[in-house]
Amino acid sequence: MSHLYRITLKTEEKGLFDITKEVQQKVTESGVKEGICLVFCPHTTASITINENADDDVRRDVNLALNTVFPRLEGFRHDEGNSDCHVKCSVLGASETLIVTEGKLLLGKWQDVYFAEFDPPRTRTVYIKVLEG
Repeated sequence: MSHLYRITLKTEEKGLFDITKEVQQKVTESGVKEGICLVFCPHTTASITINENADDDVRRDVNLALNTVFPRLEGFRHDEGNSDCHVKCSVLGASETLIVTEGKLLLGKWQDVYFAEFDPPRTRTVYIKVLEG
């Protein structure tokens, strides 16, 4: 059995936004006790990632590092001027797969699920697929 859910996010700024509670809520709604949860972002300038939840500076540091390693360059040719956002998305990826056990996401003590926005402001969609098994 599988369940597909959608959540909508409105972003006003670049950054990593914690969506763990929303994802866990959908796992709970599914009734799946043992299985897999896929979190998927269908956008080309945003990503899904897992990272530390204990210190908010980690999110700031991740953004700083991504902007330093992948800056907006004059040589980019994409008309919209957001090629750096597309590159960041390609590096982080569009999805994360998590284990569900005893009806809960199996995350490390310091881990949460984050939506990474690179090209705000936007209204974004995230799909959550919960599979039993």
